[in-house]
Amino acid sequence: MNAVKEPGLLDAEEDQILSPEDESSCQKYLIFVIDNLRLGVDVKYVVEILNNHSATYLPMMPDYIRGIPVLDIRLRLGKAANEADALLVVLNFDNTQIGILVDAVDQMIEIPSEDILPVPSQSSQQLVSGMCTIPDGSGTMLVLDCERLLSHEY
Repeated sequence: MNAVKEPGLLDAEEDQILSPEDESSCQKYLIFVIDNLRLGVDVKYVVEILNNHSATYLPMMPDYIRGIPVLDIRLRLGKAANEADALLVVLNFDNTQIGILVDAVDQMIEIPSEDILPVPSQSSQQLVSGMCTIPDGSGTMLVLDCERLLSHEY
């Protein structure tokens, strides 16, 4: 009689395979760089990454809005504008698509949910909902809060 193996379970003869429970406790993040700051966004929000884009100036809009609908996240974070060519990361959050200008895309990683720590209460980073050490030891990732990114309340 042959036993049926459930997919994803650890088999002693195979390399480690994540169980379905382990897979659900991890999230994939796209890490991008802004002024040497590493920010991560859940990949479920990422639509595409563009390197050739044009922005249309919008009168009577905040200076961090750089087109339809493109947001210069450097300015939103209170950093100086970067006139060099930036990448455009298109996000879809709550059925709203928005592009954010970033200096570079670093990597895509999977991080266990329990490794994401809350932001210290005295932090001035209102666009960040969590933080963690990047598993390869290359630094710290701040989790971009897409809901706050679209908010005009702060």
